[in-house]
Amino acid sequence: MKILIADDSRVMRQIVTRTLRQAGYEGHDLVEACDGQEAFDKTVAERPDLVLSDWNMPHMTGVEVLRMLRANGNQVPFGFVTSEGTPEMRQAAEDAGALFLVTKPFTADTFRDALDPILG
Repeated sequence: MKILIADDSRVMRQIVTRTLRQAGYEGHDLVEACDGQEAFDKTVAERPDLVLSDWNMPHMTGVEVLRMLRANGNQVPFGFVTSEGTPEMRQAAEDAGALFLVTKPFTADTFRDALDPILG
């Protein structure tokens, strides 16, 4: 299984990767994107099974990436890992087609709760 991790912070991408491993998802192929445009482009090119995206990124926000993917017919499972989780953001994420929104700081258990229903 291939998982795309999109975040403009290299350190946060490393933390997400480590937490995925701690949650038991260490056998997956992990692809990284450092901004919204790269997240969109790599999702189209790499065809991941899941996208984990930050909300606030340069060039395109995570929700803009999700909306653009859906507008182009791409139905990849998509979730947010972000520092904010206001009710408005959660509603916008759900309306755009996100499956979950995990707020930082997060734990391996948080990831398992969000990802087990998707990854099995």
